[in-house]
Amino acid sequence: MAGITLNKIRKSYGELQVIHDIDIDIASGEFLVLVGPSGCGKSTLLRMIAGLEDITGGELAIGGATVNTLSPAERNIAMVFQDYALYPHMTVEDNMSFGLKMRGATSDEIGRRVENAANVLKIKDFLKRRPAQLSGGQRQRVAMGRAIVREPAAFLFDEPLSNLDASLRVEMRLEIAKLHNRMKATTVYVTHDQVEAMTLADRIAVMNAGVVEQIGKPLDLYRKPASLFVARFIGSPTMNTIDAAPAEGNSITVLGRRIEVAEHAGERHAAPIVFGIRPEDLTRCSPEEAWFSGEVSVAERLGSQTYAYVEIGGTRMLTAELPRETDIAVGDKIHLKGHAGSIHLFDKLTGRRLN
Repeated sequence: MAGITLNKIRKSYGELQVIHDIDIDIASGEFLVLVGPSGCGKSTLLRMIAGLEDITGGELAIGGATVNTLSPAERNIAMVFQDYALYPHMTVEDNMSFGLKMRGATSDEIGRRVENAANVLKIKDFLKRRPAQLSGGQRQRVAMGRAIVREPAAFLFDEPLSNLDASLRVEMRLEIAKLHNRMKATTVYVTHDQVEAMTLADRIAVMNAGVVEQIGKPLDLYRKPASLFVARFIGSPTMNTIDAAPAEGNSITVLGRRIEVAEHAGERHAAPIVFGIRPEDLTRCSPEEAWFSGEVSVAERLGSQTYAYVEIGGTRMLTAELPRETDIAVGDKIHLKGHAGSIHLFDKLTGRRLN
């Protein structure tokens, strides 16, 4: 396997720049996930790595060699698409072996690689079937098998699970994770699903409007988001965020309540602050201790936990994760507090983390 290096990568369509000077160094064998909302540029960036989009500026290297001007076939990468892209008139075996035949591989070599991939993906019993005779999950396994048989320098996945139902997505997510653990292949994976990103990635690159907001290990992004965008994007339910202001000492004012923080919000400037706290860091308390008090607007009981959506002062909605046995109902008065170490602070104007 080979590492992939992106150095000041840019992409423009005429005067419109959609990818802005992206620097990412992907180690050999690493599983990197590009995640972000629709239109953030993650699929465009993946297609540039694949050679399906021209690079406007910067340098792309695979295995230490610059590949900016190489065709997709010359880059020794394999791509798995969202829509499977299988030949409907060919059997599973033919779909998987077609690329090898075009490259002039011997029959013995083709047979060995197809058998190995079929065993790994548990599709050996389907080799003589055509795509129309397979389920969505089986078709995606075939698409992955077609990539595996090439034994490429790197694998690229473009939202491969988007067309599957919820249960199949979970199953295929586990299969992809097990496959990576077995093969230790360099992998770049695009998704808008943060659950996929958090469970699959060695590192995550969160993209927004053509730039990388933050790159790091999944839990690092969750515990210490570098920007308000990352804080709101990573985590389900999303982080609670409320406008705040600096106060005396190590404290801030949120909705008229003074709250002590572990560290000061930053420089003493007039710029407004955004206070953030995750739902699981809020707990019920007495009215005297409360940071926030309000009425339960919606109660979600999911079995393993209960989420209370609490209306504060008729204008703000906070989410609190409560123990699963919590007995609450819509309209109940509830009091919530956190602790200083669970608070996240951001500059409202720049969106960057302060503490």
